[in-house]
Amino acid sequence: MTTQALRAPALTVNGDVTPIGDVSVHTTVLDWLRDRGLTGAKEGCAEGECGACSILVARPGTSSATEWTAVNACLLPVASLDGQEVITSEGLGTTDALHPVQQEMAVRGGSQCGFCTPGFICSMAAEYYRPDRTAVGAGADGCATAAPLLPAGAAGGADHEHGPNGFDLHALSGNLCRCTGYRPIRDAAYALDEPTEDDTFAVRRNSPPPAPARTGMVSPEGEFIRPASLDHALAVLGEREDAVVVAGSTDLGVQVNIFGSRPQLTIAIDRLEELREFSFGADEVRLGAALTLTEIERRLDGRVPLLGQLFPQFASRLIRNGATIGGNLGTGSPIGDTPPALLALDAKLVLASSRRERVVALAEYFTGYRQTVKAPDELIRTIIIPLPLAPITAFHKIAKRRFDDISSVAVGYALDVADGVVRDVKIGLGGVAATPLRATATEAALIGQPWNETTVRTAAAVMASEGTPMDDHRASSSYRSAMLGQSLLRFYFKGVEA
Repeated sequence: MTTQALRAPALTVNGDVTPIGDVSVHTTVLDWLRDRGLTGAKEGCAEGECGACSILVARPGTSSATEWTAVNACLLPVASLDGQEVITSEGLGTTDALHPVQQEMAVRGGSQCGFCTPGFICSMAAEYYRPDRTAVGAGADGCATAAPLLPAGAAGGADHEHGPNGFDLHALSGNLCRCTGYRPIRDAAYALDEPTEDDTFAVRRNSPPPAPARTGMVSPEGEFIRPASLDHALAVLGEREDAVVVAGSTDLGVQVNIFGSRPQLTIAIDRLEELREFSFGADEVRLGAALTLTEIERRLDGRVPLLGQLFPQFASRLIRNGATIGGNLGTGSPIGDTPPALLALDAKLVLASSRRERVVALAEYFTGYRQTVKAPDELIRTIIIPLPLAPITAFHKIAKRRFDDISSVAVGYALDVADGVVRDVKIGLGGVAATPLRATATEAALIGQPWNETTVRTAAAVMASEGTPMDDHRASSSYRSAMLGQSLLRFYFKGVEA
């Protein structure tokens, strides 16, 4: 048997230990909460794009023992939170003692119709409790934390996306207000002060989150397990051809909700320590496949500028809080955002199975539409980025929306110019073929040539012919080809202007 008799699965919700009970292994956290009367979280899209289902989960922190992390409850199977600690909007405050986030949303008119408000409040609370959030400047009223009620439109702060209290408005990028009442929501976010010393949730950050529970659940629709080790996970994966691995569930959750997918065996790998490596050495950067994009972004702290440009454009903060870098590569999608950047960085993957470990260049990893060289019994263990990095890099994402959207075209650049001549260049492309790919013909047109407008215009014509772009609802093939050429021109002229 894959699933052994273990302790009864349960999670702590708003301070109370609650058995998961006799439910399908594919039941989402959202449905499970609502069935228990916690109806603040709503289903707006069932695919992680609206944020109405946002909740808080205690996760390992990068600058504190625990961070309250906002995630989409509509995507996660409740089995994946076995043994974990969850806070919903109902658990933040009471009608007699509102939480500071709830209070500011109320007095500034941020609730609008109210459908999305609980999700906004949970995402806002995660940013409120971010350990490294600090005031960055005076607001319109002259106060660093903008505590008094501000007049309409007068949020102040370091820039239009960061408040004077250090609040990063991108924390709300995954929350959509259907009443379009964003100004009062922004004002509420920018008016928040620091948590008080006796704030229960702030104090909770000083203690580690619950350790991952070894989980085994069975229902008529299948099995769900959380192995105790990577060796255990690989052994099961080698035995069961019908097994599906899940980490942040930002892809599988959509398959379950929208397309009715019901894997017979789901293996949770997101908390396996062997898949959570992070190191920045002299010769290479090593990123564990189960690290979330938010964790990588904060741990790198800008030291890989190309990824620093990518992360803010990757879906939303809610998605990045759950999505893993290994999961984005594991799907083999031709429109994933990380492959173009990682191709430009000449990344390699460590693939692990119970038989062996092997290293594969990312440029050789993709073999067809959602197909890769990864065998059914293998997992991506580590992503390796060689050092030193190219001195000139950029990430271009062409999409209908600036944020929280799927790319029509994505391009990653890594360029090395010496004495005005292109010494080396690597260009990764997404959205223009059945797989992510390197723009090898364009690279050949650039290497050894002067880095000037004449060279770039010639190479841009080559780049417009790279790949085999198709027509779909996001863009036409001719548009995608045109954007490739324009992207290279933009890359050049932006560098000239700088």
